[in-house]
Amino acid sequence: MKFSERLYKELQPIWRKNHAHPFVQGIGDGTLDQEKFRFFMIQDYLYLIDYAKLFALGVMKAEDLETMGKFAKLLETTLNEEMSLHRKYGKKFGITEEEFEQAKPSPTTLAYSHYMLHVGQNGTLTDLVAAILPCMWSYSEIGKELNQIPGASEHEFYGEWIKMYSSKEFEELADWCIDLLDQLTEGKPETELEKLEEIFLNTTRFEYMFWDMSFNQAMWPTDE
Repeated sequence: MKFSERLYKELQPIWRKNHAHPFVQGIGDGTLDQEKFRFFMIQDYLYLIDYAKLFALGVMKAEDLETMGKFAKLLETTLNEEMSLHRKYGKKFGITEEEFEQAKPSPTTLAYSHYMLHVGQNGTLTDLVAAILPCMWSYSEIGKELNQIPGASEHEFYGEWIKMYSSKEFEELADWCIDLLDQLTEGKPETELEKLEEIFLNTTRFEYMFWDMSFNQAMWPTDE
């Protein structure tokens, strides 16, 4: 069994919990409060800034030119395409470029991105891939699942998001990352696989926390 197949099988309970979250379901059926999605878009934009840094770390840690080139392409796509789409899409929700740039991360956004950066900076390339994969893989799976709902991809506000993450292009990015993890873990001892599984589990949990944070629009506690 490939390592990715093992992860997918063992983590189905929390994986399905992500899919069933009311935020995700609200995107699919079009009932999500627009203020919640607006909050999500801003936090996701901030998250992508650090996510892009992880691809830069991938370039540095890769040992062959092909892998370096792929991470460089992911870095370029994130900075110049995905974040641009966020800014353009944000206009639908009244988010200006200034608001994106001046926004502050929530505690969950900070914790999630800083955990991945810690793993990426201090671990191996395999550790890095295990940390970044749940985001790409789960978004691709969620996008494809929501796209099956009649009319969901044509929704005035959420249709473009569904189209983006259900696209063949995004699926190919996730598949490349899955294949890379399988290549890197081939023949690894069980002790190392268990460590990688823990990293993957942690960022999968963070994915759920990110949906939950967005649904509740949770920022720092105040003194009020």
